[in-house]
Amino acid sequence: MSMLRIFDVAGSAVSAQSQRLNTVASNLANVDTVAGPDGKAYKARQVVFQTTLMGNVAQREASAGVRVSNITEDQTPGRRVLDPKHPSADADGYVTYSNVNPVEEMVNMMSASRSYQNNVEVMNTARGLLLKTLQIGQ
Repeated sequence: MSMLRIFDVAGSAVSAQSQRLNTVASNLANVDTVAGPDGKAYKARQVVFQTTLMGNVAQREASAGVRVSNITEDQTPGRRVLDPKHPSADADGYVTYSNVNPVEEMVNMMSASRSYQNNVEVMNTARGLLLKTLQIGQ
């Protein structure tokens, strides 16, 4: 694998983790939202990754990167809280909140953040190695 291919692989991972972080931020922003006028509450979203080939496969210069293939909605029902005085309460007095689990989302955020940082570090290390290689030639 070419030394420059490392930037493609790590760059694809940084881009995918950035989308994951944005999705987590959206989920966390909607933890305590209630059902809207349509009666449906916010559904947690999850990022689905897929391996993708990068480079020229015929010349055996391909490497595997990652991309976001889909963003899915969690279909588990939201939590229902008995609060008959709430303006969004249904006929039985229950308010339906989003199905976002803040603990899971925080763990997801830490994982995505660390993956992002690790891939940036890979790019910085590769850059440093390329610079050292150029200095040897002087």
